[in-house]
Amino acid sequence: MTGPAPREPAPDRGPQGPDTGPGTPSGAGPGATPDPVAGADSGAAPDAAPGAVAGAAGGAGVPLATARGRWIVLVTVLGSTMALLDATVVNVALPSIGRDFGADLAVLQWIVNAYLLTLAALILVGGALGDRFGRRRIFVLGVVWFAAASLLCGIAPDEGVLIAARALQGVGGALLTPGSLALIQGSIAAGDRARAVGLWSGFGGVGAAVGPFLGGWLVDGPGWRWVFLLNVPLAAACVPVALRHVPESRDPSARGRFDVLGAALGAVALGLVTYALIEARSGSPAVVASAVVGVLLAVAFVLVERRRAEPMMPPDVFASRQFTAVNLVTLCVYAAFGGFFFLIVLQLQVVSGYSALAAGAALLPTTVLMLLLSSRAGALGERIGPRIPLTVGPLLCAAGLLLMLRVGPEASYVRDVLPGMVVLGMGMVTLVAPLTEAVLASVDPGRAGLASGINNAAARVAGLLAVAALPLLAGMGPDAYLSAVRFDGAFGRAMVWCAGALAVGAALAWATVRPPRPGACHPQCRTHCALTAPPLEPSEQGPPAA
Repeated sequence: MTGPAPREPAPDRGPQGPDTGPGTPSGAGPGATPDPVAGADSGAAPDAAPGAVAGAAGGAGVPLATARGRWIVLVTVLGSTMALLDATVVNVALPSIGRDFGADLAVLQWIVNAYLLTLAALILVGGALGDRFGRRRIFVLGVVWFAAASLLCGIAPDEGVLIAARALQGVGGALLTPGSLALIQGSIAAGDRARAVGLWSGFGGVGAAVGPFLGGWLVDGPGWRWVFLLNVPLAAACVPVALRHVPESRDPSARGRFDVLGAALGAVALGLVTYALIEARSGSPAVVASAVVGVLLAVAFVLVERRRAEPMMPPDVFASRQFTAVNLVTLCVYAAFGGFFFLIVLQLQVVSGYSALAAGAALLPTTVLMLLLSSRAGALGERIGPRIPLTVGPLLCAAGLLLMLRVGPEASYVRDVLPGMVVLGMGMVTLVAPLTEAVLASVDPGRAGLASGINNAAARVAGLLAVAALPLLAGMGPDAYLSAVRFDGAFGRAMVWCAGALAVGAALAWATVRPPRPGACHPQCRTHCALTAPPLEPSEQGPPAA
């Protein structure tokens, strides 16, 4: 859904533009007018600055040096860490879950995809709800929802309940993920926001790096159910602090109807196509019908979005050829990443004989490299433009995946696994920050938040479809992961498919990506370690002009 015409940013805010209204996925910028009662209901800490509320019109905010400012950063780190952990920790637990339930490969695919399906379909809606009803309120609701769904995952008696709970978990993720950075932008004083965002992204990166190691330790120790139950104490620590210390804020321009029909059509279309890809081996009439209906609903989604006055995904944003091209690159590279991170933990445990802890620790080089180097890669991309990084980065990633063909029975970590993970990590370092830069630069500053949300959703859809389609393309049968020999051969074919997708992405980037125009937006989040999607960027604006 789109909002009113953009307001002019204050002269000292640089190229960043205003919020686009309720369609902005992560909320209005830090200059948005707060809830009139925010100061009264937010439980200000004793050392909060007088009149310090979320992005007050005069530029007021909570100083980072105060206890309240530090609590705000802690809340956002805890909330975002819950979602970041889920992206890698659950994959490490898949073999153990499969053994406990006697499940086939399709069940493992659904355990991953049920979450991605609802998250990708609703993440734009989550940001719009925060703009309308209060960012803190929706963030807290998302944390509670996510924790409750995680608890249900942890006590699930069978695979059906677990898959349903994972879908519910994705709904919670769609509510909390857009709000994490938006809370900082809407609450912290303008002069401290850059440092606060740096702390948020840095600590969030540490959480993402620790995630696979922690997940493996939990699987090998108390069991896979604790991978989900871990979210409950995190939420118990996050919610009371948020209610006590985080001021409420809204976007006063967020009005009009929610695009419920568009969201429903998109979710059902994705669900049917995913079902058809996962169950395609059976070739049953139901699978064929699901594929046909899913495609028809996808077409209906596009038509509905073109005709609605306030669409969830405004089609005119794709009038920018650069925006369309960068999203096609995103689909290629994140399809490869989604497929790889789904299969590599299975390969390491099923074929190479690694424990869950060792398989999780094997992923550490990639996230550590992103934690240490992503901000520098972003600075380099701003100097030389995104075209070269978006061409070289996917090619490096493709080389890393081809090196993973060395991972087989009794694979040595140092000789066979580490080289591929390091090359893959350097490729991701090279491309992720410039990808965000290119997305933000391809639209008007006032639509930067919307563009980032669409790009983030596109990456998650790419991962969803890859997890559904890659086993089919690689010839993996339902019981493939139960046989080291069969899975090893299929894994090699899958890596070739993933490397091919990355090569296509590199070719698209070289052919279509152009230097950003003067005055374009730049990313605010400089450190990013999530492996499944680029960072969400809220629009930023200064105080309204007098």
